[in-house]
Amino acid sequence: MKQFPALPPPFLEHPNDEACLTQLSQTLRDPLNNLRNWTKPTFANPCSGFTSYLPGATCNNGRIYKLSLTSLSLQGSISPFLSNCTNLQSLDLSSNSISGPIPQDLQYLVNLAVLNLSSNRLEGEIPQQLALCAYLNVIDLHDNLFTGQIPQELGLLARLSAFDVSNNKLSGPIPASLGNRSGNLPRFNATSFEGNKGLYGYPLPPMKSKGLSVLAIVGIGLGSGLASLVLSFTGVCIWLRITEEKMATEEGKMSQSMPDY
Repeated sequence: MKQFPALPPPFLEHPNDEACLTQLSQTLRDPLNNLRNWTKPTFANPCSGFTSYLPGATCNNGRIYKLSLTSLSLQGSISPFLSNCTNLQSLDLSSNSISGPIPQDLQYLVNLAVLNLSSNRLEGEIPQQLALCAYLNVIDLHDNLFTGQIPQELGLLARLSAFDVSNNKLSGPIPASLGNRSGNLPRFNATSFEGNKGLYGYPLPPMKSKGLSVLAIVGIGLGSGLASLVLSFTGVCIWLRITEEKMATEEGKMSQSMPDY
């Protein structure tokens, strides 16, 4: 009778997910101990089918499918090894105190559909590599400290239906591929971009000119001209007065030196 090899268990531990969760737990600080159940032994086998042993994690077919660690007062930074969770479709770390940049390695989360990193202290530039996550339909980065320009490559995400970078420190023009999308692509209004002092372009209202108006320039010119005229007139008067006093003094000296007849 032909022997067949034994079938493997239905759900084996996945080394990529283990590395992902181990590194993430090391770079995030948990001052309130909200993740006390995130212990190293659990990382080796975080899922059993659709059930997760880790709070905030959701599994699908034995792989980490969703991470939702919101409003936990987490600090630290986002580990680039998060990209090892290659089956991840939703990452929500919003409303914490996480700092540092968005790792460029997140580009390898090719199944990622939702990225919510809002209300943190993240800084640096928004990586253009996020455009390689072709399934992204939500990018929410509002209320952070991001600088630089919005990568125009993000406008190439055909599935993108929610985009918010408001209340950061972004500058430069809003890419037309995001601010003025054409065809059937969802469009984003001004609330997606407001709160960035250096950011401009549609759909934000036109920036108020910081230059002086024509009337202000004319007024300043007239005012300065009048001031110059007054100063000049005053100077002439003082010069005439001094000249008259010198002449009177000279005449007095001459009259004293002349003999009487």
